[in-house]
Amino acid sequence: MQLFKKVPNFDFMARRRLALVVSAIVICVSLGSLLVRGLEFGIDFTGGTLIEVGYPQSADLAQVRGTLEQSGFGEAVVQHFGTARDVLIRLAPRADISKAELSDQVVAALRGATQTELELRRVEFVGPQVGEELTEQGGLAMLIALGAILIYVGLRFEYRFALGAVAALVHDVIITLGFFSVFALEFDLTILAAVLAVIGYSLNDTIVVFDRVRENFRKMRKGTPENIINSSLNQTLARTLMTSLTTLLVLAALFFIGGELIHGFSTALIVGVFIGTYSSLYIASTTVLALGVSKADMMPVKKEGAEVDAQP
Repeated sequence: MQLFKKVPNFDFMARRRLALVVSAIVICVSLGSLLVRGLEFGIDFTGGTLIEVGYPQSADLAQVRGTLEQSGFGEAVVQHFGTARDVLIRLAPRADISKAELSDQVVAALRGATQTELELRRVEFVGPQVGEELTEQGGLAMLIALGAILIYVGLRFEYRFALGAVAALVHDVIITLGFFSVFALEFDLTILAAVLAVIGYSLNDTIVVFDRVRENFRKMRKGTPENIINSSLNQTLARTLMTSLTTLLVLAALFFIGGELIHGFSTALIVGVFIGTYSSLYIASTTVLALGVSKADMMPVKKEGAEVDAQP
């Protein structure tokens, strides 16, 4: 069943300047927040101690935070983990106390406040050196992915398309990271994995559009590059929206019922799907158009001697 019974006729390129202005504003806000506030790195990057405890009944997070603050752990991050009876506590590195003593003090303080027997499920420690190494490797992985995409799209299509694809991906990454910075959401390894997944999703969407653009440049004899790109975007619009909507349905289920462990992951992907769909329609195509792509660039290269080989 098709989303549209006939091909729509939206004039996307007529609004490309407005879209660029909106994108420029959002990118400036994102970069400003990243430079001023930065990201709220989780203990995967900063180092620290993670303690998971189980309560016999539903735990009051406000009471848990108050107890930890009175015990000298005011910087602790407390959240539910899976169910209302499971509590995850994140603590910044402490140089004056060992990991075992730290977990014992936390559990003892919580037991004394609730007068119940708590279950210490796990204690994990990440050193700051490991966190710094993960930060460097995560950033390097993102740069390598963008470089490989630039080469792939350049070989498959044409260098203007490669620059358009990378411009859209950089746009998506900056805005996704800016979202986490502006709203002070924790950024850990699962979020980094989600950002890399956003790159793959957005690239796939962009490649579908570029395939149709190249095909129409070779097939449509009349029309300006702007008209051809508009026709291509309209022809792929049903597929783009259907893919985005079905992906968002799955992500919404993960966000609401998937538990705290993948809450940040699903949030990053939801933001990335919205931004990636928008960038495929406007940023990638607008960049290609601004770089001056023409029909001559899309014509297949004729082999030397092809006419002679075709003769009987």
